[in-house]
Amino acid sequence: MDDEATIGRDRGSSGAQLNGRPRGRLADEVHDTLLRQLMSSRIVPDSRVTIDALARELGVSQTPIRDALNRMEADGLVVRVPHAGYRIPPQITRERFDDMLEIRLLLEPAAARRAAERATASQVTELRGLLEEMSQLEEGDGPQAYGAFGLRDAAFHDLVAKSGGNRLVREALARLHTHVHLFRLLYDTQVTNLAMSEHDEILAAIAARDPDQAAYAMRRHILLSGDRFRHLFDDARPADTSSTGGLD
Repeated sequence: MDDEATIGRDRGSSGAQLNGRPRGRLADEVHDTLLRQLMSSRIVPDSRVTIDALARELGVSQTPIRDALNRMEADGLVVRVPHAGYRIPPQITRERFDDMLEIRLLLEPAAARRAAERATASQVTELRGLLEEMSQLEEGDGPQAYGAFGLRDAAFHDLVAKSGGNRLVREALARLHTHVHLFRLLYDTQVTNLAMSEHDEILAAIAARDPDQAAYAMRRHILLSGDRFRHLFDDARPADTSSTGGLD
């Protein structure tokens, strides 16, 4: 099957429904359609996405599609390929997962510690606003709400890093697009429930100006998050067929 065929199968976002809307709203609807398909695995990892194919499938002009794809590229949801349109990033491997977890454990607790020391009142308010948005999305159904939660999760962690004041740490974490990769691994609303309480602990420590507690809460959150996703790789490992019949 052509890997582009998965685009636009969601008839709830057909061209007839998208036509006639203002450009900004059209771009939002295209973005939401693609996000829903991506998080529900309707769009296959490492598949190709072209603007022409999307225009035909959704029955809209290329302009709102370009706008939507530009937003998705900034979030790490698609990758621009010179002279070939866009591709969906491949699913991460167990090795990359472990590497990302190690980097996060090195950088994010330190960023949270600095945020507790340096965050402005407006940044604390913005963090609280993100958690309020995530709480509302937590109550929603379907891959679109789940995917939107994942993007807010990424924004929350990015703002913690920004509040810490170390630009290089923030840039290093942003390049990983860690949260996008993780939320693409598993569509499970329990992830949002558990993450919310851990985010609350991080914010409470930052707002209380408690660097040690902020670092501890962030480290705990990363470890627990790793546990929630790690089993996907463990379950996928083939059984050991060596002569000993044992497991390492």
